[in-house]
Amino acid sequence: MAKLLIIDDERAIRSTLREILEYENYDVEDIDNGVDGLDLIKKKKFDLVLCDIKMNKMDGMEVLEQAQAYSPDLPFIMISGHGTVETAIEASKKGAFDFISKPPDLNRLLITVRNALDRGTLVTETKVLKRKASKTRDILGSSESIGKIKETIERVAPTDARVLITGANGSGKELVARWLHEKSNRADSPLIEVNCAAIPSELIESELFGHEKGSFTSAVKQRIGKFELANGGTLFLDEIGDMSLSAQAKVLRALQEHKISRVGGEKELEVNVRVLAATNKDLLKEIEDGNFRMDLYHRLNVINIHVPHLTERIEDIPEIALHFLEEICKEYGMPVKKIGDAAMAALQALPWTGNVRELHNMIERLIILSDKAITEQDVAAFANPGGGTNIGAAHAATGQQAVRSVGQNYDSFSNFQDYKDHAEKEFIKFKLEKNNWNVSKTADDIDIQRSHLYSKIEKFGLKRTAE
Repeated sequence: MAKLLIIDDERAIRSTLREILEYENYDVEDIDNGVDGLDLIKKKKFDLVLCDIKMNKMDGMEVLEQAQAYSPDLPFIMISGHGTVETAIEASKKGAFDFISKPPDLNRLLITVRNALDRGTLVTETKVLKRKASKTRDILGSSESIGKIKETIERVAPTDARVLITGANGSGKELVARWLHEKSNRADSPLIEVNCAAIPSELIESELFGHEKGSFTSAVKQRIGKFELANGGTLFLDEIGDMSLSAQAKVLRALQEHKISRVGGEKELEVNVRVLAATNKDLLKEIEDGNFRMDLYHRLNVINIHVPHLTERIEDIPEIALHFLEEICKEYGMPVKKIGDAAMAALQALPWTGNVRELHNMIERLIILSDKAITEQDVAAFANPGGGTNIGAAHAATGQQAVRSVGQNYDSFSNFQDYKDHAEKEFIKFKLEKNNWNVSKTADDIDIQRSHLYSKIEKFGLKRTAE
């Protein structure tokens, strides 16, 4: 049921409008002045406001202006007994959906209300679809650290301040960058992402700044760089700690002067770009080792947002796990599986070396391999994707035995990098097989560039098995 607010200082008008709208099954509240009306808008969620223009304390135009700043998608229908074309035009310019003269015509009023509500629904649906298309998920969690991150995003996003996002792989740095863009004044302009670790050092400058035809052997045509593509919007430099020193110098100049030059070009191009950067490295240590420029670090680190490791906020695991459970089951077209308290506690006890990304994959694996409900034994048996091939035996094992078998599997790796490579190989192999070796779909599924995925396939020697 749509919730409507009427703001009018005439009791008779409020009563008449309320009676008509409640008869049409709308949930209606009314108030007799703009100041209290604005306070209600800030406290409660309304789908539509009908507001008089001439009122004591605060006139309707001022209510409209302040409410638009607070809730820009809330539709307003302005009402006045002294309606003129000029007044209607002014109300429209300030963001009103429509203007109605007193006394309102019943049919005109109901049609206008219906159209305004339909428009509000379409605006909301469009934003949801845009978020899905841009892979912008909600930031899940109610822990103190996540609360601080959300609060910082709300404060920083509307500004053009540069932000350095730090945290381990898979912790959600990219998601923070997406929300900074989503809530910024540049949200309607592009968000261009560059994974500095996935691009060879000799190509990073061409990728960022573009190149002119003939500037090097393979430059057969002019290329527009990421800075130009992001003009007017946001440029997200992921894993900036892996950027070469020569590229760092050019990025620093672009940040200082808002100008770039294509590789092999002489012309300077002005760019208006907000830069967000992320890294899993300790940049101060990288500066000490001579791998990162201190002046660039200070340029990027205007605001710092640190995304904590999942093991530092285990109280968020149940909320995140349940969300993934519902999302993945819906994607697979199956009933949502239940997960017991003991199984959830077992999830919270795991080391989560891959952070939230690993938790998503773990929930997907549990959905596929478990029965109707996910148990503690399932968590123990399937915690390690490389841990044994006999699923039936794993189901039969007790939780303690399964945990011990996982620990024994860890002993087979001589160092952490070997384990990471093994886990990465198994994960990519699983996703490729799930997508019937469709590389484009798999790259999109695991959110990496297709060229990067081809490199991984070659690195791990993965081959499609003959059917």
